[in-house]
Amino acid sequence: MKFITAIIQPSKLDAVQESLSGIGISGMTVSEVKGYGRQKGKSEIYRGAEYDINFIPKVKIEIAVSNKDASNAVENIQEVSNSGKIGDGKIFVFEMSKAIRIRTGETGEEAL
Repeated sequence: MKFITAIIQPSKLDAVQESLSGIGISGMTVSEVKGYGRQKGKSEIYRGAEYDINFIPKVKIEIAVSNKDASNAVENIQEVSNSGKIGDGKIFVFEMSKAIRIRTGETGEEAL
């Protein structure tokens, strides 16, 4: 099993969700986060005054998938989230040793 974390632009969330649903991935956790990478923030003008925004708003998606679905999920997220511009985000893939569905006690891939 794999645990995939993707940090993407907020405007891409709906497209990613639709894409993942289309390949049979039915659950995800989404969080609004802030951060920066190579982008290093941005400058904006408000009422004539320029100010710096150091932390850019992003969306963090977390999904748990079977090993056979992991590469397809990563490819879908990358394809849909890519605008070709700096700040598109990152995808991290981790090994997941155990999953348990609390309600039924199912474990492993059955719990996903």
